[in-house]
Amino acid sequence: MSQITTKTINPYGKKLIVVETEFCGRTLTLEVNRVGFRTTSSVIVRYGDTVVLGTAMLGKSIKGMDYFPLSIDYEEKFYAAGKISGSRYIKREGRPSDDAVLIGRLIDRPLRPLWPKGYRNEVQGVASVLSMDPSFRPDVIAMIAMSTAFMLTGAPFDGPVAGVRVGINEKGDYEAFMSAEELDESKLDIVVAGRESGIMMVEAGANEATEEEVMGAIKFAEEVIQPAIAIQDELVKKVGVEKQEYELILPDADKQKEVDAWVSKKLGKALRAPYPERNEMIGVLRKQMHDEFATKIGEEEYTAHFTEYDEALTMALHKDVREGILKDGTRPDGRELTEVRPLSSEVGLLPRAHGSSIFTRGVTQAFNIVTLASLSYAQMVDTMERNGERRYMHHYNAPGYTVGEVKRLGSPGRREIGHGYLAERALSAVLPTEAEFPYAIRSVTEIMSQNGSTSMAATCSSCLALLDAGVPLKRLVSGIAMGLMVDGDKTYVLSDIADAEDFAGDMDFKVTGTSEGITALQMDMKVHGLKVDVLAKALEQGKEGRAFILSHMLETIDKPNEMSPYAPRVESITINPDKIREIIGKGGETIQKITGETGTEIDIKDDGTVMIASPDKAKIDAAVAWIKSIVEDPEVGMIYTDRPVVSVLDFGAFVQISPGKDGLVHVSEMSEDRVEKPSDVVKEGDKVTVKLVSIDDRGRLQLSMKAAARELNK
Repeated sequence: MSQITTKTINPYGKKLIVVETEFCGRTLTLEVNRVGFRTTSSVIVRYGDTVVLGTAMLGKSIKGMDYFPLSIDYEEKFYAAGKISGSRYIKREGRPSDDAVLIGRLIDRPLRPLWPKGYRNEVQGVASVLSMDPSFRPDVIAMIAMSTAFMLTGAPFDGPVAGVRVGINEKGDYEAFMSAEELDESKLDIVVAGRESGIMMVEAGANEATEEEVMGAIKFAEEVIQPAIAIQDELVKKVGVEKQEYELILPDADKQKEVDAWVSKKLGKALRAPYPERNEMIGVLRKQMHDEFATKIGEEEYTAHFTEYDEALTMALHKDVREGILKDGTRPDGRELTEVRPLSSEVGLLPRAHGSSIFTRGVTQAFNIVTLASLSYAQMVDTMERNGERRYMHHYNAPGYTVGEVKRLGSPGRREIGHGYLAERALSAVLPTEAEFPYAIRSVTEIMSQNGSTSMAATCSSCLALLDAGVPLKRLVSGIAMGLMVDGDKTYVLSDIADAEDFAGDMDFKVTGTSEGITALQMDMKVHGLKVDVLAKALEQGKEGRAFILSHMLETIDKPNEMSPYAPRVESITINPDKIREIIGKGGETIQKITGETGTEIDIKDDGTVMIASPDKAKIDAAVAWIKSIVEDPEVGMIYTDRPVVSVLDFGAFVQISPGKDGLVHVSEMSEDRVEKPSDVVKEGDKVTVKLVSIDDRGRLQLSMKAAARELNK
């Protein structure tokens, strides 16, 4: 049961309102009027030791704007985790990390569809983590904070929304708020967000989980989020939130009728055609309408209302797409509901790249390039939640030309970061371990053309390029984007949706996996909550689509190719961790000398694993031999080649067999011939080959040049 307490705590006389409820084994607390007196609304959400501030600001309606100006941001504060940034030069939080961008998208996706179409007021939401409980991730608590803040504004937000992250524990049971370490071991890591009436968003990474396991987690999540939804409604009632007046900017009904009448005979079967032909037909149709209406109405007047007429045509096209599917069961390009667009793919296109591929599905095309490097090139991750390394990186780029637009090039946006992460997550489950394949791997998807499902094309093309680069994946991964049309109680699930079906549809659902199970999942609902059984149908149909695409990919490449001659070779050896300092040397002198003289790259782990990388195996062998000579204890009978003479005395010369280990070559052991003076044979700085012939009771090394010569000349 929830409890409500109030008390005055600020000079404005506002009362602190605190609402509490039990949520997944901990107390969830919402507080209003403690901070943020000049915001439209603000709320502090507490769960365990995690504290999140959610703030919302409403602006005025912007005339002439053709989209809803909503921004939702997630701010991670290092102080929340008791940390100072590990950057040597920058200690203040700056540009959001990729993790923060991804969580911002995670919060945005279930909330954005709940604002009414035509709402044009500026809305800004910010979720700031003030304190972080390290035993669970704070993302879904930030989602609850953001939903609550929007509910408290009185704006037309059709919430509340709550979310939960669910895994499968070692007993095989579903569990919420598992630790990061537990989620790493879990077969499934899934975030589900929903309203009281149904599911709004799902995002998951999985280690080949079954459809049944995924659906079980969604059902579990739908049940456990209900207290977090109910408490928001309770808080709104206690605060006495007043509904704000607003105006929706919708297409003019008369103009819509005018456009519908003009376009009526030009839609339906007349517009059913494969892509890109259909896209070209729509372009011609749009130009024709604008030209005729401008002539009919007058150029100047029509220009003033151009955007309204253009939007009316777009609405008519969306309506036509829906009617074709709901009434005739026919998709815009004539496909069956379960039919996948034509596929083609190839690998090995770029001669100097370590791996490359092109994957084409209809008009959507992804070009992928894979680069391999030693593990020292792994990305350092320094965020509020974690420190560590990122060995596998997937980057996604989609310039304006991919959709036929003129667009400035710039840094990747939230969409590009999100699509890259989804493809990265899809393939992480099948990557070899560091021990099996000691490489840092960068996969870059350059989208060449967009017409829907580019993130899934990125997944497929990346998988092909990884195999072309010689990466020993456990299994191939394919991906497909599914759509949904809802008509009353009837639902129509579409396989491999294109842009037109995405814009006109009620769900965008992406799923990736192998022949054995699911590796990643992302569902976004445009309707205000969807029943779980509908999702189950989409998931099962997606399995069939994935299998079809996978069979095509297997025809292109079914196992890893030989590594490119331009890719570095990496070999690893294991040494006693106590010997690491001897390899590094004073101020890094020894390791710099090894890498400089052998032309290799060396990466040393704390556990004593040493990885040596170079495209030339002979250079790797030289570095391995050098390292072994440093760390291995001297043994009588061993031969040391090309070792420096460090000093020459009257009775012999001292030779360094490894850093810090010198031995004496007596004058009598320098040559088979008689040697009068050691300086007649060697001088300081010369390199000689010696054999260790004895170690006396004081640990002194006795070396012989002539014994080494005899051994090598046998």
